[in-house]
Amino acid sequence: MKKFVMAALGGTVAGIVATTQIVGPLLAQETEKQGNVYEQLDLFGDIFERIRSQYVEEVDTSDLIEAAIDGMLTSLDPHSSYLSPDDASAMRVQTRGEFGGLGIEVTQEEGFVKVVSPMDGTPADEAGILAGDFITHVDGESVLGLTLDDAVGKMRGPVGAEIIITVVREGEGEPFDVSIIRDTIELQAVRAKTEGDTVVLRVTTFNDKTTPNLTEKLAEEVAALGGMDNVNGFVIDLRNNPGGLLTQAIRVSDAFLEEGEIVSTRGRDPEEGDRFNAVPGDLAEGKPIVVLINGGSASASEIVAGALQDHRRAIVIGTKSFGKGSVQTIMPLRGEGAMRLTTARYYTPSGRSIQALGVSPDIIVEQPRRKSDSDEVEETSRGGRTEADLRGSLNNDSLSEDEIRQIEADREKAEASAELREDDYQLAYAIDILKGLSALAPKD
Repeated sequence: MKKFVMAALGGTVAGIVATTQIVGPLLAQETEKQGNVYEQLDLFGDIFERIRSQYVEEVDTSDLIEAAIDGMLTSLDPHSSYLSPDDASAMRVQTRGEFGGLGIEVTQEEGFVKVVSPMDGTPADEAGILAGDFITHVDGESVLGLTLDDAVGKMRGPVGAEIIITVVREGEGEPFDVSIIRDTIELQAVRAKTEGDTVVLRVTTFNDKTTPNLTEKLAEEVAALGGMDNVNGFVIDLRNNPGGLLTQAIRVSDAFLEEGEIVSTRGRDPEEGDRFNAVPGDLAEGKPIVVLINGGSASASEIVAGALQDHRRAIVIGTKSFGKGSVQTIMPLRGEGAMRLTTARYYTPSGRSIQALGVSPDIIVEQPRRKSDSDEVEETSRGGRTEADLRGSLNNDSLSEDEIRQIEADREKAEASAELREDDYQLAYAIDILKGLSALAPKD
């Protein structure tokens, strides 16, 4: 027994010695790391002082510090950055739904500014700027080598002032200049219309006004159709929607879900992750939904599309979305500036991250290029004669006048859908899906 106890004690002592032997080098490594950090901070201070005292021109030391901070943040990823007091104020205004500028959401790729999407009805949209365009110059000055915030700063200016941006577009042989007049951008977060028996909800951004606007516009269009019984479904159009507030993406998703997870976020520390769930209540009252997305649908748009897709609450059609699956937290700093820092990735209810991959549509539908005038003339000329055009053809005496009027009304709706295909093929496709689902639905 004494031997056993001694052996056990010996094992314990050996364990302590072994642990000490392991912990010692770890502590030394940690101390060495801290020493390296302090050395690098000393190096930063040395460089700062030399620039301040020896640079060929006098410099603003606060500008130097801000540039250093911004450089540190922008080296992390394209979405982390420093916001000066002016930029932070502008961002707060933007999330309220009104700001000055061109009306484009941008990111940075290979040193150039890439358009995520133009915002509907803005100067950039009216000037023909497209998602995927690269902006290489602003008023003749290259943006290569500038941070994203600096490049955006060059595009800002007084309302009414002209700006000329140089654009590189896929399919175009040469870069070309676009003249745009800056304006105050007043975003209407949601626009709505009816196409036949379908309610189309065009969501352009996710700001503080999005969910209230969505609720209001949906109710107005349903009432205009005479109630939910007369609605065959809803199209939620998220094309070229660059995203916005995570909270609004959650609320919009929740508006059409009765239960279940909407989105989860996971950061560096697993314990700091969040999970957001739907509460009972569906604005569409169970009616079928089609969500439209394209390469300009990013961030919050992808949260909504992914949530409704995973819950099989909506059919997603269009083309693959942008693929921004990260969450940025705005952290106020002293001096009224702020830091935009990527703090988490978000995941759809099925647990998939769409970072760099995007949301894949259930049905891929490309938006075809508009036909030329010659194509339209040729297609029109193919229209043949029908039995009713023949001289002396018999009348249809098996239908009442009411039935004939109903057939003619249905035909007018079909012709309107055909016209919509020429103007917006993806939207027409979405509406046709809802018509098909409505035709197959059991009748009460």
